[in-house]
Amino acid sequence: MLGALEEVWDTRPMARPSLSLFFPAWNEEEYVERAVSRAKTVLDRLSDDWEIIVVNDASTDRTREIAEGLSRRDSRIRCVSHEVNQKLGGAMKTGFSSSTKDVVIYSDMDLPFDLNELERALHLMDYLEADMICAFRFDRTSEGTKRILYSYVYNALISTAFGVAIKDINFSFKVVHRRVLESIDLKAQGSFIDAELVVKAIRRGFKVFQMGVDYFPRTRGISTLASPQVILKMVKELASLFEDTRNPRNPARPVRLPPDVAAFPSKKASGAP
Repeated sequence: MLGALEEVWDTRPMARPSLSLFFPAWNEEEYVERAVSRAKTVLDRLSDDWEIIVVNDASTDRTREIAEGLSRRDSRIRCVSHEVNQKLGGAMKTGFSSSTKDVVIYSDMDLPFDLNELERALHLMDYLEADMICAFRFDRTSEGTKRILYSYVYNALISTAFGVAIKDINFSFKVVHRRVLESIDLKAQGSFIDAELVVKAIRRGFKVFQMGVDYFPRTRGISTLASPQVILKMVKELASLFEDTRNPRNPARPVRLPPDVAAFPSKKASGAP
């Protein structure tokens, strides 16, 4: 089930869910401290039980060093590192499998939306009894004509291929209940993983809703998502995973971390049993 809406409010008290927020990160040294600091402020207001996970995808800059330093200062922050770069799909799968809370949130490290929007997303999830909230961008003109065109064509392709009306399938603001993650098996290694996640959730009968947010483009570093090479890889991965995405099966085994992933701090070091 898929719905789109602008605002829905009521006065019922909302339970405070446990929250996992993860950031895929490849060479994001300029953003790590800013993103984690802002996330802590928001999560403290929304939950009594939360964690932040930085998924360091074999960065060659100081991303890992900075993230592990933040982990040492706050046990609720973890850095999970790939020894070999696994692209966005691999980083997202590690983020989902590393999370331990009831609701899992995914965002890019450059914070393309105001994290305060999480309060509205959680309200909608509660009010609508939704399993997933996906955000779409109100205004994307700052991205330029070429990138907007790429996105429009890709969204139309996903909609046509899988019969789902998604406005902004690859936008990095998704709020997912754990029951969704326990019921699907994600296989994409590249940027097709966003579409795989949403389509499989809908195909498995989960309730997915969309909400609009203001968009803030990257001001530091370089984004490669809209390059022709990345778009071509997404289309190729769509073709190879088309049947599996359209007709998802029960996961063959529990979600687990790949063998070449190192977590910092370890569960033992952070005080967990």
